[in-house]
Formats: sequence, structure tokens, C-alpha cells
Amino acid sequence: MEIDWERLRAAATEVMRHAYVPYSKFPVGAAALVDDGRVVVGCNVENAAYGVVLCAECGVVSSLHATGGGRIVALSCVDATGEPLMPCGRCRQLLWEQGGPECLIEARGGPLRMAELLPHAFDVTDLEAVTGEAPVPVVPERLAAWRGRGTVFAHPDLSAGQQVWTAYWERSAGDSEDAETGVLEEGPSWGDPAEAIAWGLARTPRVVVVDAAGGIFWAGEGEPPMEIPVRWAG
Repeated sequence: MEIDWERLRAAATEVMRHAYVPYSKFPVGAAALVDDGRVVVGCNVENAAYGVVLCAECGVVSSLHATGGGRIVALSCVDATGEPLMPCGRCRQLLWEQGGPECLIEARGGPLRMAELLPHAFDVTDLEAVTGEAPVPVVPERLAAWRGRGTVFAHPDLSAGQQVWTAYWERSAGDSEDAETGVLEEGPSWGDPAEAIAWGLARTPRVVVVDAAGGIFWAGEGEPPMEIPVRWAG
């Protein structure tokens, strides 16, 4: 798509004149070209509580979605003189989300890719790497009040003649000396002990592994307690 930088800069300069900046006296305007050809704009809006200032790029992103969504192809951000201005760090993250690494940002020496302005960016691929194949274990709502308490014991079991791993969440151990005993929840079966441990850590920082020989190992958070000095090595 051909980018008319002069048109974008003119749109950014025009909206800059509508900025609300009674505190900094530093108006900013931004205009972005969307992948369907439309141009969306935004200006900075300050607040007496300085930390809740809205940057011009925030206005662009809001306008983008308010007018139909799409992806940002290029953006011009200008100061009070109409000269190109670099987006702040926070807004670079916003622009990455809406335009990705190839989105172009006008600079005084020529357009720069977002990948140059925000190297090693965090985005949805980082979330998918964690949640895509191995969803985070969910604690049933009825047990949410017990989260962080008790101990989970992970141990091997047999299913159809095959060794599997399971776990149970004991509510008394680790709470107090006079705590009521009882199993809060029994886990399903897994082929890998790491999955049983992950299930346990979603419930409590105290996770103990009991292996097939009866050995007891610490798989919880922090240093092993005195009574279980050896950490599970997998």
C-alpha cells in the first residue's frame, strides 16, 4: 500500500491543534493509515491527575476500533511544530498490538519499522506459548477460598495396566495443628508427573511428590522444608 506521508502528517498536525494540554503545554497529534485505506487520528488529553494522561496514540487506537477496526499500516506523530515525534514506550506497545512489527512510524530520518522501535517485543505469541498447548489448570470455584492453603500430594497410580500420575489436595497439612482433615479435591490422571505438579501448584505452593518406592520429594515453591529436604528432580 502506498503511504502518503505528507497527508498523514497534515492530519496529525490538524488534530494536534485540538489537544488538551493545560499542564505540560506540549500538544501532540497522531494520524494512522489503516489497511483499508482510511485515516484515523488522535490527540493527547491531559488530566489533573498526571498519571492518567491519554497519549495521542491512545486516541488513534480508540478511533481505529470505534470506526471499524483493522490493522495500522503507518503512523505519523507530531509535536506542536508539526515535526515528527517518536511515540513513547507505552504507546509503542499499543502500536505493536495494532500494527505489528512491520507497521511504519514516521521519523525525521525516514520511516522506521515497529520492530526497530520496539525490539524483542512482547505480544500474543508469548501468551500462546504458555497457554496454547498446556492450558493453565483451573481451580473449581467452590474451592477458590482454599487456594494457597493445604498440600497437594502427587503420586503414581495404575490405569488399564499402565502407570499414570494423579494427585489429591489435602486441606489440613500445612494449615495449622488443629486444622480439620480431609481431601479437598482429587486430580485426574496424567502421563507425566510434571502435569500433576502443575495441577498442584495452581492450588497451593505446597506440593509433595511421592514416588513408586514411597520416597517423598518437595516440588513446591521456595526452599524445601526441613521434613522434606530433597527436591523432586523429575
